[in-house]
Amino acid sequence: MRTRTLAMLTGLAIVGLGATAAYAQAGAATTTPARADSKAAAAAPRIQVNQVGYLPAATKRATVPAGAATRFQLIDADSGQAAWTGTLGAAALWAPSRSKVRVADFSPVTRPGSYRLRVAGLPDSDPFTIGPGAYDALAAGAIRAFYFNRAGIALTPDLAGPFARPAGHPDTRVLIHASAAGPKRKAGDIISSPKGWYDAGDYNKYIVNSGITVYTLLAAYEQMPDRMRALKVGLPESGNGLPDVLNEALWNLDWMLTMQDPDDGGVYHKLTNPSFDGVVMPDVATKSGDRVVVQKTTAATLDFAAVMAVGSRVFKDFEKERPGLSARMLAAARSAWDWAQAHPDVIYRQPPDIHTGDYGDPTLDDEFAWAAAELYITTGEDAFYAAMKPTKTTMTVPSWGDVRGLAWMSLAAHRDRLGAAADRALIERRIRDLADALVAKGKTSAWGVALDEKDFNWGSNSNVLNQAMVLLQADRLDAPRPGGQPGTYRQTAQGLLDYVMGRNPLGMSMVTGFGTRSPMHPHHRPSEADGVVAPVPGFVVGGANAGQQDLKGCPVPYPSSLPALSYLDHFCSYASNEVAINWNAPLVYVAAALGAPPR
Repeated sequence: MRTRTLAMLTGLAIVGLGATAAYAQAGAATTTPARADSKAAAAAPRIQVNQVGYLPAATKRATVPAGAATRFQLIDADSGQAAWTGTLGAAALWAPSRSKVRVADFSPVTRPGSYRLRVAGLPDSDPFTIGPGAYDALAAGAIRAFYFNRAGIALTPDLAGPFARPAGHPDTRVLIHASAAGPKRKAGDIISSPKGWYDAGDYNKYIVNSGITVYTLLAAYEQMPDRMRALKVGLPESGNGLPDVLNEALWNLDWMLTMQDPDDGGVYHKLTNPSFDGVVMPDVATKSGDRVVVQKTTAATLDFAAVMAVGSRVFKDFEKERPGLSARMLAAARSAWDWAQAHPDVIYRQPPDIHTGDYGDPTLDDEFAWAAAELYITTGEDAFYAAMKPTKTTMTVPSWGDVRGLAWMSLAAHRDRLGAAADRALIERRIRDLADALVAKGKTSAWGVALDEKDFNWGSNSNVLNQAMVLLQADRLDAPRPGGQPGTYRQTAQGLLDYVMGRNPLGMSMVTGFGTRSPMHPHHRPSEADGVVAPVPGFVVGGANAGQQDLKGCPVPYPSSLPALSYLDHFCSYASNEVAINWNAPLVYVAAALGAPPR
């Protein structure tokens, strides 16, 4: 855990040149949206569905509160006629919400259209679509959320609509903090470190969290290049020859490159104010003191090395658009690796005059393994594979504090071109063993998802999405299936995306601006301070968090103490309702991957 103190806006996930008109429509709609009330959602019996929809060939499931009914109907939303009738699964108790539920499976229905689910004794479900391209707007909107969190650039009305704002934090005059001083860069010296994304609901920029975030966006392109090229997001750089996902990733990669000390290769941990800004727009967030870069750390330097190694191989194909970038990134990765070898245990220690997020990580084996794996894939040098210590490196669901899973994901994605040193059987086994465990857990769950009570911690929705990403790596290892039917790994991943998009005990889509009911009051300073009723769209919020660490600071109580219901749609709830770049990145990957037809 990092230490830190709508109604549906149809069309708000802008694709291509329709941005201006759609945002104009959204701006008009922001005066009277229906609030997504998490307390009411938790209390009301409701049929829970993926409120965005399903692809025709996908597994399609809903969760139904258990009652006397044993059957359900799929209703055509246009005609009101029953399109299909099915039998509900057996009633079972799901411990995280203490709710007894049945599962409705309507996977055989493939005809595109708009539908509702009907069960006797309950209100009809929210409407949803079945059709190709069901997740295109979601994937594009999740990428576009990063644009809304850019530092150092004005968001213009033609692209941002009602969320337009002046530029904030140019970061062309940043001080070297005493903790970051070295032989050539002294405390108080000035450097320029522009661009980058605001990390979360605050206005600071952090290398460690940027690492897993940028990696996930680059992996989406590396593993699904055609799919990602086809997504038209609508960015200032669109049309420049780069896919939009890479244009957006570059805004942060360019900043990350400025965070490396050119004299020794070490990387500063973060660029920050001394303390968090108030609830104001970024262009007026100037009262917290000078912006500073703080302490070089081993974790930041290794995360940087891994990401730059990935970036080097991705941008090798875009030499015309960004001449010399690939070579620069590889040189930066090697330099960072060398610094980490010489400084293997420099843990971040928060200076007494700095009071922003720390991303402190005392365990560094996973960062060494990840950086070594990426450098091995990019350079082909066997010494890097050995440095990964593959037989000792396990596979886990990724998070910013545990990145060993990213090493195995990359190795699996590139397994066909690895050198003789790589143990392909071990690589595949690492992926499959974790994916199989997630599938098995999902099969024993009344809700049909691989979640238990311990998963409802800070950023639980990112736990869900990163589990789905692991499952999709295993799906990529399988041969194409006859007729393009989804295999078990993909089916389980689909259930996890469904969960985030509304098939959860709250009955809410957890992504702003998407679904019938979605968060209206995320812990996100621009969304709170911009005077627009609707929040900035495309952000997944942290989600149910049994820790409720913000309980004393919120003027309203959580609706429940149960793990899966510990969510509060209020700006005060940084523990359950904040946004963060590392939570949005797996949403991009999973929505893009599941939005493509099965192989």
